[in-house]
Amino acid sequence: MTKNEILDQINVITSSLIEVNLSEEQNFPSEKNGSIYISGNHDISISLKNIPYSDIYSILREEKNYNVKLVDGALIQILYSFDNEDSLKKYRLAFFPSPDLDEFQNNSEIYELDEIYADIIQKNIITTPIRFDFDPGNHKIIDHPCSHLTIGQYKNCRIPLYKPITPFIFIDFILRNFYNTAKNKFSEVLKFNNTNTFDYCIHELEKKILHLSIV
Repeated sequence: MTKNEILDQINVITSSLIEVNLSEEQNFPSEKNGSIYISGNHDISISLKNIPYSDIYSILREEKNYNVKLVDGALIQILYSFDNEDSLKKYRLAFFPSPDLDEFQNNSEIYELDEIYADIIQKNIITTPIRFDFDPGNHKIIDHPCSHLTIGQYKNCRIPLYKPITPFIFIDFILRNFYNTAKNKFSEVLKFNNTNTFDYCIHELEKKILHLSIV
């Protein structure tokens, strides 16, 4: 999977989310010196600081530090880095749901019919950020898998993945698990090609604990 192929996937995702009215605001990706980043402000350090999640979310939103802002306020970040040989060095794929849905629930301009997005904006939903990372430079067997999933802002939550994933696989995961509503099956409407050609990177010891895999 090359840098240009990843860049193309991010552009397709952005355009597709606009087409199905899931995107409220968007920043198309930029590329420089092997890094695929968010146009404008792409500083990710704020999301790693020990401050309330509501503050992290507000700063990311106000600085437009996201690829896509979804209709319920959730923010999507997709960042990749490649070396001079076009090999993947690192990535960060993040989903930041809005900590407060009231402003979106009360915004009639966004929701033509409440039932269309009813499953997304229920008041009993707990907002939980999710992040996929590929960071082989900091690999420690089991403690810090090369490719891993972090749920919430828990510092030591790193669920091993068999291999790095593509933007298509990431956005399909988000849509399938959080945006398949009673009225709209967005993962079925937007059928991305989930072929993953990245190499396996999981350690044998990491296979012996609970992990995630995709062909």
